[in-house]
Amino acid sequence: MRWKGRRESSNVEDRRRISPKGIVGGGIGGIVIVIIVMLLGGDPTSVLENLQVTDQSTTSNYAETAEDKELAQFVSVVLAETETVWYSIFEDANSSYREPKLVLFNGRVESACGLAGSATGPFYCPGDEKLYIDLSFYEELQSRFKAPGDFAMAYVIAHEVGHHIQQLTGTMDEVNNLRSQLSEKEFNKYSVRLELQADFYAGVWAFYTQKEDLLEAGDLDEALNAASAVGDDRIQKSSQGYVVPDSFTHGTSEQRKRWFYKGFTTGDINQGDTFSAKNL
Repeated sequence: MRWKGRRESSNVEDRRRISPKGIVGGGIGGIVIVIIVMLLGGDPTSVLENLQVTDQSTTSNYAETAEDKELAQFVSVVLAETETVWYSIFEDANSSYREPKLVLFNGRVESACGLAGSATGPFYCPGDEKLYIDLSFYEELQSRFKAPGDFAMAYVIAHEVGHHIQQLTGTMDEVNNLRSQLSEKEFNKYSVRLELQADFYAGVWAFYTQKEDLLEAGDLDEALNAASAVGDDRIQKSSQGYVVPDSFTHGTSEQRKRWFYKGFTTGDINQGDTFSAKNL
């Protein structure tokens, strides 16, 4: 991605030198659930809302490396590019776009959704309309998920912003309101549709990014590979040796890749109604 020298967002909040103290509630089981979630863009509210923070934050011993600094700049530029695209799309729809904040953290972080650790992966918290990313995740994206490349990283951010779009349009509230009305199995189906729509929105952003001639050779493949790498079936197969479709919360590798690509090829947000789609 051609990003160097481009505008950085003013909506990045750097908490990498801040270390929250103490977790009560939830216990080991709660932490395990958080790790299992590994959202790569999911909503961890259902897990994190049961955790409470004790004491006050302290200063950590984090020291930024040159690599970290460049990665933070990259993240800021990508966020700025999402702002430009979504401002335009909302304006065309006679609406106004409210920018999300992006929080960089190291190790663990306190959000309006509760306390989260790096194992949670990147996530969006609707309670404070902020994206949370520990930049160490990008190393995991390359090593564990075999999804290298800067546009794979850009996809992660664009997916989180996709959840923010759902927050602004009311979709996220509608889905979360169903949580107490449905069984876990039935709610998972809605969760999958929510995640696939966020993938679609990430693809829409990539469509406009391509129009600005910011994509380089191989960028699209990097994003598609990342979307495929975090499919529920692929993660479950890798972690436990078998898949449990009823437990899917994000969609299969094929679904995630396909909905991202649909957004990328159409650039039309009206084509992203995953909730009415018969064929996910």
